[in-house]
Amino acid sequence: MGGDHAPDSVIAGVKSAEKQYPDVHFLIFGDEDKVRPYIRKYALSADRFDFVHTPDYVASNEKPSVAVRQGRKSSLWLAIDAVKQGQAAAVVSSGNTGALMAFSKLILGTMPGIHRPAIVTILPTRKGECVVLDLGANAECDARNLVEFAVMGEAYCRAVLKREQPTLGLLNIGSEDIKGRDEIREAAQILRESALNENFKGFVESDDIALGAVDVFVTDGFTGNIALKAIEGTARLMVNLLKDVAANSFISKLGFLLALPSLKRLKKKMDPGRYNGAMLVGLKGISIKSHGGADAFGFANALGVAVDAVKHDLQGNIAKQLSTISLEKEEAE
Repeated sequence: MGGDHAPDSVIAGVKSAEKQYPDVHFLIFGDEDKVRPYIRKYALSADRFDFVHTPDYVASNEKPSVAVRQGRKSSLWLAIDAVKQGQAAAVVSSGNTGALMAFSKLILGTMPGIHRPAIVTILPTRKGECVVLDLGANAECDARNLVEFAVMGEAYCRAVLKREQPTLGLLNIGSEDIKGRDEIREAAQILRESALNENFKGFVESDDIALGAVDVFVTDGFTGNIALKAIEGTARLMVNLLKDVAANSFISKLGFLLALPSLKRLKKKMDPGRYNGAMLVGLKGISIKSHGGADAFGFANALGVAVDAVKHDLQGNIAKQLSTISLEKEEAE
């Protein structure tokens, strides 16, 4: 029951998700004395949830290594363990990101054929939306890791964005075949010789993300995290520039008022809450990270990501696609 606005935003998000997903039952973990008032406030349907009381929690600033040693009775640990035990189909948390990753890998374990899980999310583009991974779970990756990310990203795109034939691209410093580090070029060669070849479009650059040049952008966690933060910073800059221009003169203010309906539509499209819910893919269970500052709308969308992943058997699709790609060369090396 973590997050900047928990438990209010979490329970409000569950209430919203109740309406969107009438066939979903919720398992809520937390301190009953703190959470129950919000369950009453938002009038959760008694037959739509079960509550598991635990006063222990992982603080937002707690180191993952400390959390692993001391947090085995925390709400986060118990929620993830519920997925392992088959009591829940997925876990969604707005709490400590490092602890969520550490607990998820330790409790759930990685899928057969997957060496490293990756953080994947959805971002807005000129054409609609795209999938980007890894966003920070793995600072350094070899060719095999990148190919595994491509497989997982392709399956995720099918499940969440409903794309029947997702196109793939490896994020690089140029589109030419000679550009980039050895592991990126090696991963490209493996993908060209794999079952994903038809939809693999080669190398893409960071400005292609906003253009939506492909459906799935694959990169290492170091590069992906920097790209994500740059995109977020640019979005905030544009908002501030628009505000400054609008306040510049009376004519500017008038023009701003006339454009307000269009600007509201733009704000809605760019609302981070629409794209909330980053999944740690590659595990033997579904683990979703909601942004710590997410409101009820954002948390409900993170729950929606979990629902889509379960409904479309994301784990099974990843395993099926992975079986079609030969990685014997990397294993021999």
